[in-house]
Amino acid sequence: MRIAFIVCQFPLLSETFILNQITGLIDRGHEVDIYADHLENTVKVHPDVETYRLLERTYQLIQVPDNLIWRVLKGIGLFVVNFCKSPRLLLKSLNISQYGLQAASLWLMYSAISLINKQPYDIIHCQFGTQGYRGMFFKNILQPTPKLIVMFRGHDISRYVQEQGDRVYDEIFKSGDFFLTNCEFFRQRVIQLGGNPEQTAVHRSGLDCRKFQFIPRQLSADGIIHITTTGRLVEKKGIEYAIRAVAQQAQVYPKLEYQIIGDGVLKGNLQTVIQQLNAESFIKLVGWKTEQEIIEILEQSHIFLAPSITAQDGNQDAPINVLKEAMAMGLPVISTYHGGIPELVEDGVSGFLVPECDAEALAEKLGYLIDHPERWIEMGQAGRAYVEQHYDIHQLNDKLVQLYQRLLETDDIAVRSQPVLMEPSHP
Repeated sequence: MRIAFIVCQFPLLSETFILNQITGLIDRGHEVDIYADHLENTVKVHPDVETYRLLERTYQLIQVPDNLIWRVLKGIGLFVVNFCKSPRLLLKSLNISQYGLQAASLWLMYSAISLINKQPYDIIHCQFGTQGYRGMFFKNILQPTPKLIVMFRGHDISRYVQEQGDRVYDEIFKSGDFFLTNCEFFRQRVIQLGGNPEQTAVHRSGLDCRKFQFIPRQLSADGIIHITTTGRLVEKKGIEYAIRAVAQQAQVYPKLEYQIIGDGVLKGNLQTVIQQLNAESFIKLVGWKTEQEIIEILEQSHIFLAPSITAQDGNQDAPINVLKEAMAMGLPVISTYHGGIPELVEDGVSGFLVPECDAEALAEKLGYLIDHPERWIEMGQAGRAYVEQHYDIHQLNDKLVQLYQRLLETDDIAVRSQPVLMEPSHP
């Protein structure tokens, strides 16, 4: 199959879930092209970007100006420059009688230019709901061949809906052939917004457990307990609450070292909190790391914190990949009753869940794990087993290919059966 992935930014170190799907499809013999709104700095990238030469498969989408006058002027220039390359495609994109506002707004033409000299696609897979309209334009330009799949992952079904209103995806729900979410929590949100339940299924974001070696966690001879968090330094990650919880426990158990891996707009604010708590000696913001560097840090860790919260703008998390990685490596985890996370972490079994924005509750559960290192191994084993069973990327990529094939074989919605991808939610 020929598959077009439409993403917001590429390549991003924080979006290994997209890389895992791309490389899995390539390994299975399929052709994948990547279309991105923004091409990111490639100084520090995931090794798979180079191994699979993904930048050679990546195309930057032409940005459509918000200003209508500038959009028309820029569009005229693009039309003149590109007309001789594919006159039929560009004229089709301007067919107002067939496509109405999509053509009149020039969005179809801007999208069509990205497809000049490309072979037809079988599948158009939008990796975020916010890319769904671009996917819809691709589908219209390339009719009747491609099937359109839109995947909802987090901010696109939480913050973006709060900003744009609950009708923002109406046209996409009409045009799309199938819709995926990375957890049951967001699947229910899609259905509430108007998505057809028979065309909406959970497809979890997986990882290759072979890359994450299980290590039974035990107290070190020096008595130091290493705590880790990985994530962007943004509001919904709730990292300030973890900092306060660790600082509180350090007063009782001074042999704590806490590393926070990641970067973001709140770096300065979080550093100020650390200084105010006089915690610079044992709480460190260590910046972005590669996957291998993160693995090396997790190998030396004892406890993993992921205190996600609902941001003021409504942004929420699904079961986040960094939690899966930590669990796969045998770390007991502490997270929150937030978004789709309870579908991943079973409270009291693979770790603990606490209410959002509650540093005291985080500190209490952290204190329990500090006082009971004998529980680390059993919690780590439970987490590893759950991730292997439900988040194995190889099984998930096989199921994704099955879905693609079913969509191409029939237009009968009844045959697009959810059991291909659906798994029961966590109790």
